[in-house]
Amino acid sequence: MTIRVLVGDDHAAVRTGLVVILNSAPDIEVVAEAADGAAVISEARIHRPDVALMDVRMPVVNGITATKTLVSESICDVLVLTAFDVDEYVYGVLQAGAAGFLLKSAESHRLIEAVRLVAAGEGVLAPQITRKLITAFALSDGARAHKPEVSLDDLTERERQVLVCVGQGLSNAQIAAKLFIGETTVKTHVSKLFTKLDLRSRVQAAILAQELGVV
Repeated sequence: MTIRVLVGDDHAAVRTGLVVILNSAPDIEVVAEAADGAAVISEARIHRPDVALMDVRMPVVNGITATKTLVSESICDVLVLTAFDVDEYVYGVLQAGAAGFLLKSAESHRLIEAVRLVAAGEGVLAPQITRKLITAFALSDGARAHKPEVSLDDLTERERQVLVCVGQGLSNAQIAAKLFIGETTVKTHVSKLFTKLDLRSRVQAAILAQELGVV
C-alpha cells in the first residue's frame, strides 16, 4: 500500500529535497506540498495524506496550531522536522499530538524509515531524540508547567510493562518479542495506555515514561 505524504517547509530548496527523497521510495508518494502552516492544513484537508512531514517553525500558522488541527480533525499523523536548537515550539507540538520528531540532519534512509514508522502507527522514538526533548525542556519553567500530573495506578501490570518498552523506544514488533505476546495485543495495550493516561502519541508516552522514572 502506498504511503501518501504531505511535505511542509517554508524553504523551497529543502522542500524539493524532501520530495525527491520520499518519492524515491517505491511505497511512498508525495501528494502535496506547502510553504506555511496554513497551507499545510488546507492541503491536508484536500488530499487526506497518511503523514504530514513538516518543519516545526512555520510562517502564517505555526507548527503547534497546524499539528493540533490535523490531529484533532483526525486528518493524518504528523512527523515534525526539527534542528533541536532550543526551540520554543517543540514542546508545544509534542503536546499537540505529533507522532514523532526527526532531526533535519537525518540521512535519506532515516527519513524514509521515519515516514514508514509513523504511517504504521509506530511513531519515531529514537532514544537520542527522546533524551534531547527531555533535556531541552525539563529545566524550563514552561516545561514544568506543562508536566502532567498523572498516576499509573489504573494501569495493569502488563500495561506498565508496555509503557516501559515504549519509553525505551521499542516498536510494536520489538515489544511483542520482548514480552512474548502478539503485535495485535501490543497495539491494544498501547491504545489503552493512551486512553488511561490521556495521551495522543507514542512520543508523549515515551516522554511521560521517562519523566515518571519508569524507564
